[in-house]
Amino acid sequence: MKRLFAALGLIGWALLAWAGEGEVHDYRLDNGLRLLVKEDHRAPVVVSQVWYRVGSSYEHDGITGISHMLEHMMFKGTRRHGPGEFSRIIAENGGRENAFTSRDYTVYFQTLEKHRLPIAFELEADRMRNLLLDPGEFRKEQQVVIEERRMRTEDRPEALTYEHFAAVAFLNSPYRHPVIGWMDDVSRLTVEDLRAWYRKWYAPNNATVVVAGDVDPEAVYELAEKWFGPLRPEQIVPPKPRHEVRQLGERRLTVRLPAEVPYLVMGYKVPCLRTAEDPREAYALEVLAGILDGGDAARLSRDLVRGRALAASAGAGYDLYARQQTLFLLEGNPARHHDLDELERALRAEVRRLRDERVAPRELQRVKAQVVADHVYEDDSVFYQAMKLGQLVSIGLDWRLADEYVPRIRAITARDVQRVARKYLVSRHLTVARLVPLPMDAAARARLRRARRGGDHVR
Repeated sequence: MKRLFAALGLIGWALLAWAGEGEVHDYRLDNGLRLLVKEDHRAPVVVSQVWYRVGSSYEHDGITGISHMLEHMMFKGTRRHGPGEFSRIIAENGGRENAFTSRDYTVYFQTLEKHRLPIAFELEADRMRNLLLDPGEFRKEQQVVIEERRMRTEDRPEALTYEHFAAVAFLNSPYRHPVIGWMDDVSRLTVEDLRAWYRKWYAPNNATVVVAGDVDPEAVYELAEKWFGPLRPEQIVPPKPRHEVRQLGERRLTVRLPAEVPYLVMGYKVPCLRTAEDPREAYALEVLAGILDGGDAARLSRDLVRGRALAASAGAGYDLYARQQTLFLLEGNPARHHDLDELERALRAEVRRLRDERVAPRELQRVKAQVVADHVYEDDSVFYQAMKLGQLVSIGLDWRLADEYVPRIRAITARDVQRVARKYLVSRHLTVARLVPLPMDAAARARLRRARRGGDHVR
């Protein structure tokens, strides 16, 4: 077994050296736009990403969902290119493109043959400052987003439960808002709202362009100067800090909806890497998540799902790279002949075990090997190499932290894990939400089936 772990470690380091060998080149244009270029010459492919530092956590009551709505409208035309032309041009050049909005940033990306990078830059530079925001196109796309919200959230009992859970877990943090926005806000947005939001945030000095692949960094810089360099900057006023108030006790929520199965979600307030006073705590929480939910051999799957057959599913999650204080999550569905009370007791027992007992050396070694392997295999993708750079700088961290991940994880000890469990996984930091199913009629079942078929698209 020790030889196996040693081999895994050597393979991991070899893969890391192979996938991440390209140096990162960091440029800044005169108008404030930041350009990160990472070479990877294994294939004649280039990934181009534009990261805007704006997402749902920048929004206020009444306009929730506006960042996501603007993402949709970014494909609806400029003076130079009409609605849908962006996607058509990329496709005609053999590329793929898409976009997504998160709590902390909005990202637009393309994957192309390396000689076609100028096409992506020309199109992205055009819509960075020249979006038309036609009222007719806006009204049509608003209905698309309303339908998207129905399919992704309204017709999915667990998603709707999680949305209400987040709104209870956070009182004044902007993380209480759903990325897609509350339905009432989305339906009341106007094209004038979007114009103001676009002018405020979509500017070169609020953007980072990340390019990874078979490229020459200086040539990419010259290309960026050509297309993005002439764009005028805006006076960007960062949002005022909105720190979550200290939680004074456990919070509980019961949601009753037509649903097929019960659902439980529990969240403990924890720091992310950006907010942690000691960065080691954030990496220890990352390892702790792996102990509970790092593959089939992890505790929740091994003990609750397969071992005791108490849960049909059980998982844990932690967001290391967030902009604000986040949650350490536990969730699951009870198995047949078991209920939410039993599942909650079992999950709480797993948390108590982490607080009371140090993780055994062999288990900790296995978990860290798994966490490192997951990270290394992500780096095998040119797309995810670029993603990590863009994500870090967009939340206000140094992109060099991407290279620190593996040694930081390897340095975590059983004592570190126990210490963060004792400090943060306590009831006064906890919010619990339960979905108690109501009977489903034929219409509710049809809506759920439709949501499962069509609700997972990005745009």
